[in-house]
Order: sequence, then C-alpha cells, then structure tokens
Amino acid sequence: MKNQSSTYLQSGVDIDKAEKFTQNIKKLVSKTERKEQIGSIGGFGALFEIPKNYRRPVLVSGTDGVGTKLMLAYLSGMHKVVGLDLVAMSVNDIAVLGAEPLYFLDYYACGSLSLAVASDVMSGIAEGCKQAGCALIGGETAEMPGLYAKNEYDLAGFAVGIVEKDQIIDGGNICSGDIILGLPSNGLHSNGFSLARLILEEAFGNSYLEKSNDLILNSTGKSLFSSLMTPTRIYVGVLRELIKKHFSKIHGIAHITGGGMVKNIPRILPRNLRACIEKKAWPKLELMDWLVTQGNIEEKEFYSVFNAGIGMILVVDANEVKQILKTLESFGEDVYVMGKVEDRQSKDSQIEIF
Repeated sequence: MKNQSSTYLQSGVDIDKAEKFTQNIKKLVSKTERKEQIGSIGGFGALFEIPKNYRRPVLVSGTDGVGTKLMLAYLSGMHKVVGLDLVAMSVNDIAVLGAEPLYFLDYYACGSLSLAVASDVMSGIAEGCKQAGCALIGGETAEMPGLYAKNEYDLAGFAVGIVEKDQIIDGGNICSGDIILGLPSNGLHSNGFSLARLILEEAFGNSYLEKSNDLILNSTGKSLFSSLMTPTRIYVGVLRELIKKHFSKIHGIAHITGGGMVKNIPRILPRNLRACIEKKAWPKLELMDWLVTQGNIEEKEFYSVFNAGIGMILVVDANEVKQILKTLESFGEDVYVMGKVEDRQSKDSQIEIF
C-alpha cells in the first residue's frame, strides 16, 4: 500500500476541466434557446414544455452518430464539421415523419478532454441546432482515459421532435402512380466514409490527407478532401415549409442515409409497391464520380452505400407534382423528378434503379 493519496486527476480524469468546458459553452448553447425550455444546461435533467399550439401531439425521437467521418476530422482538425453533421443526421431522420425538431442532446466521449477540440465540436452542434430550429438542452461529456486513443473522440446525438397525430407522414398513403422527387445532397453527408477512406488510402497511401487536399474538383473549385468534409445538409426548413403547403399530397419522405437509396426508400413503401427510379434524372456529383472510378465501385454497391447525390426523397401525389415543384423552386430549391411508384409482384425487388 502506497502512502500518497490517489486522485481522479492522476487517473486521467480532470473534473475541473469538464466543468470549465460546460461553463465555456453556455454562450453557444444560449443561441439555440426556445421559449418552451425550462432552465439551462448543467442540471441532472433537461426540461422542455410541450408547445401549446399542438392539439394531439406525438413526440418523435431519433439518434445517430457521425461514423468514421470522425477519423478525417481527427486528421484535419475540422471538428466543427462533425458537430454539425451530428445534428443533421438525427433531425433529418425525424423530419421525414413530418416532425418539428424541438430539442437535441449530445454525447461527447474522449480519453483526455481538449477544451479547444470539444469547443469546436460544440460550435458545430450549436450551429446545426440553429439551422434546425431546435434547442440544445443538454448532453454528456465523458472523459475515459485508456478507452480512446490520444486526440480521438466519439459522438452521439439525440433529437426529439413533435407532430400532430393526424399529420404524421409514414408512407402509409403511398400508392401506385405516385411520383418520386429528389432533393440534392451536398456531398457524402455522413455515410460511406469507411469505403471512402479505403479508396483514399489505396489511391494516395498514408499521405492521403495532403494529396486529396491538392486534388481540385473542376465542378466546384474545392479540393477532394474539402468536398468529402462538407457538412451534412439539414433539410428541416424546406420540409417544414413544404408540408405546411402540401401536407395531404406528400405521401412519404425518405432520408437517404446509411444504406443509400437501395435500403432507405423501401423503408417507407408498402410491401405491395415498388419504386422505379431513372438514374439519368439527376446530375451526379464529381466527388462521387471520382470515388466510383478510383475505387472501381460496382453500381449496386454505389447505390447501397452512398446517397448518390440525393439526400431526401419525396413521394407525392401525381396530380400535385407541378404545384409541389413550383413551391420548391420558389424556395430556391433544386428538385428532380426521379421516377414513380408502381405495383409490385412478389418476385420484384422494392426498388429498381435503371
């Protein structure tokens, strides 16, 4: 038995630093406040009053992470990006059900807390919450020495939203003849990065950060690496406004996230229907063309891993297509007519991309 007293700090956990971090981010968090929240961060739980303008409110929850895009953030120091990504992944998921995001909580875990890195991440989270119109009302910062490598961390996010019970959009009204519209992504968003990193490593070796920063894409004037690190687009605003104007004619919405179109569109389709999508209906991103060519990715794999340039799918009444297109264009939104819904035979897959 040793004579000197052991401390938590000696083990690698700095409680005072964690408390300083909480105090440091209060100004960021305050910029996301909504009138329904009660109190501020730092308590045992976060309080939020149900908005009074809902008649039969249903809460909608979602959780997600950022995946191995984090590894590119470690290399590049672009930590704010993944904070914004974290919010986007969850709020986009709940928005497809017609929900208004209300509040968000984050989980930040690391081996040793860096105030600078954690603050950068938090600034991205706060920016994402502002874009989505939800309050950042709480979270957890966990310092766990020995569990994470030096300068590495992990993130998880949790979003809660609200929708009227009779205005839930769950795909149940989708029918044969409905038209499939697509809203563009602005990059990979936060999916497919394990494959993207493999391709980068095979193309450039261990120096892929520097070499991918030197490779400029003609279509954007941005570097390959910068294009990969573009934050996930948040679709909450455009979806909320579109639903207000055309709720009854929007039969289903799908967030094209992990699994691409192949896995995500069938999630909203009744079993007796299939989506028929024409792949020439929208422009492909140069970033994705580079990955496909460099990695020799087969078409089925591509549409099962990446979003293929489309971040959100809308399934709408064929008789309302012109009006919906007009509304989206009035928002300054690019939108593509990608295909239609057809009856499905038992032998058919639920999605065909031709």
